[in-house]
Amino acid sequence: MSADEMDRAAMLSVLLALIYSRINTVLKAQSMDDKLWCVCENTHTCEDGTCNGDMCFFTLVHGQKVKGCFDKEQREQCYVPRITGLYAECCNSNYCNFNLTAPGDDKKVEPYVPESVIMLVAVPLFVLLVLSITVCGLVLWLRSRRPHQHLQEHEPSMLKMPSGGDPTYGDIFDEFCTSGSGTGLPYLVQRTMARQISLVECVGKGRYGEVWRGTWMGESVAVKIFSSRDEQSWFRETEIYNTVQLRHENILGFIASDMTSKNSSTQLWLVTHFHELGSLYDFLQYSTLDPEGCLRMCLSVASGLVHLHTEILSTQGKPAIAHRDLKSRNILVKRNGQCCIADLGLAVIHSQSNDYLDVGNNPRVGTKRYMAPEVLDESIRVDVFESYKQTDIWALGLVLWEITRRTIVNGIVEEYRLPFFDVVPSDPSFEEMKKVVCVDQYRPCLHNRLHSHPILSTIAKIMKECWFQSPSARLTALRVRKTLAKLDQDQDSSTDKLKLDV
Repeated sequence: MSADEMDRAAMLSVLLALIYSRINTVLKAQSMDDKLWCVCENTHTCEDGTCNGDMCFFTLVHGQKVKGCFDKEQREQCYVPRITGLYAECCNSNYCNFNLTAPGDDKKVEPYVPESVIMLVAVPLFVLLVLSITVCGLVLWLRSRRPHQHLQEHEPSMLKMPSGGDPTYGDIFDEFCTSGSGTGLPYLVQRTMARQISLVECVGKGRYGEVWRGTWMGESVAVKIFSSRDEQSWFRETEIYNTVQLRHENILGFIASDMTSKNSSTQLWLVTHFHELGSLYDFLQYSTLDPEGCLRMCLSVASGLVHLHTEILSTQGKPAIAHRDLKSRNILVKRNGQCCIADLGLAVIHSQSNDYLDVGNNPRVGTKRYMAPEVLDESIRVDVFESYKQTDIWALGLVLWEITRRTIVNGIVEEYRLPFFDVVPSDPSFEEMKKVVCVDQYRPCLHNRLHSHPILSTIAKIMKECWFQSPSARLTALRVRKTLAKLDQDQDSSTDKLKLDV
C-alpha cells in the first residue's frame, strides 16, 4: 500500500470515529429522556438547534417559519384554521418536523438520515459505506449549526414583514373572529407573529413596565412589555384575553401575547391595537371638549364597562368581569372621540352558570386614589362578585368627573386635575385616602357651570349616584349607559328638529 493510500485510510478511520461518536451522543441523549427530540428554529427556547417535548411542530405565518416542540397539554394548538398565509402542523416522532413544509412550498429539504447504518463487510462496498456515513455526518452537523446561526442572526432585532399586498392584522382578526366578539390569534400564530414585530419608540412607562409602538406588516401595534415583578399581571391579562370573548369597540383590541427573549433576558409581551392619542389621562392634559364630545366619551366608557360586567350565555359566551383598576390612565382615546378600556391585570371573573368566582393570583392592588370606601376600610365582601362591580362604579364616577372638568360650558373650563387633588398629595397613602373618603366622606367638587347645561347636569347627577357610601345604593353600569344613551338620542333628535326648522 502506498503512502497516499495509507494517509487516505487513516483519514477515513478518523472520520468514521468522529461520526460514530456523534451518533452515539445522539442515541445516548435520546435514551436519557422519554420525550421527543425536535428540530428547533426561530424561537428562544432552542438549544443548539434542538428542543425536547411531547410533540414537534412547524408553523408558517406569512413567510416566517418556526419549528419547535411543546408538551401534550398544548396539543389543541395543532388545529390552526387553514387560511391564507397561516399554516401549522404537528407530529410525534424524533426530528419528524425536520422536513415538514407548508403545502405549495417550493423549497425542498433533504430527508433526515436514519440513526443507524448497516455495516457492510464486503470489500467492494467499503467505499460506498464510507460515503454514506460521511453524508450522514454532514447532515447532522448542518442541522445542528444552521438553526443556531439563524437564531443568532435575528435575535437582536425582531423580523420585519413586507407591507405590500399583505393583509393587515385587522383582516386576520376578521378571518379568525367572524362573530365580532372573538379573542386573539391561535397560540402558535401569536408566538410567530410576536417575533415579526419591530419596536419603533417607547410611548409610555409605568410601574408595570413599558409600552412601545411597534410595526407589523406595515401596521402600528402597541407592545406592552411587563417588568419581571409584574409577571402575574401579564399572566392574568393573557389568561383573560385567550379564554374570554372580549371583542368590543370599547375594550382594547387584543392581538397576541408571548414570552420572548432579548439580550439573554426574558420579556413578557402583550400586543394590542395602537391608539395614537394615548390614554385619557394624557389626552385631557392638552385637550378640551364640548358637551357633545364629553357625552360621547362618557357613554363609550360606560358601554365598555357594561360589556365587561355582563355575562353572555351562549356557545361562544363570556363570564362577567370586574376591572378593579379603572382609572383615566387605563382608558385609551380613539380617533373617533370614543374610549376603550385597557389593563385587565387585576380583573375578577365570575360565571353564574358555573357558579365560580376567580380573583386570580396577583399580589398587586388597585390605585389608592380610585379605591372605593369599602376597599379602604376593608369592609368589602371579597367572596361576592357584585362587590367588585360596585367598586368599578365608584371609579367610573371619578373618571366622569375628570372628563367634565375639561368640558367647555359658557366659555369656562377647568384645568385638568386628578380626583381628590385638593385634599391628598400626589402619591397618597392608604391611610390618607381612608381618612378623606371614609372618615370625612369627602367627594370631588362640581363646578356651578355644569348645572347650566342639560348634558353636563345629567352627568353630574350620575356622578353623585356613583359615589354613595353604601355600595348597594350606587348605580349599575347598565343604568349609567342607558341614561347616557337616552341623553345622546335626545340630543340627536333636537339637532335633527333644529335642522328641519331651519
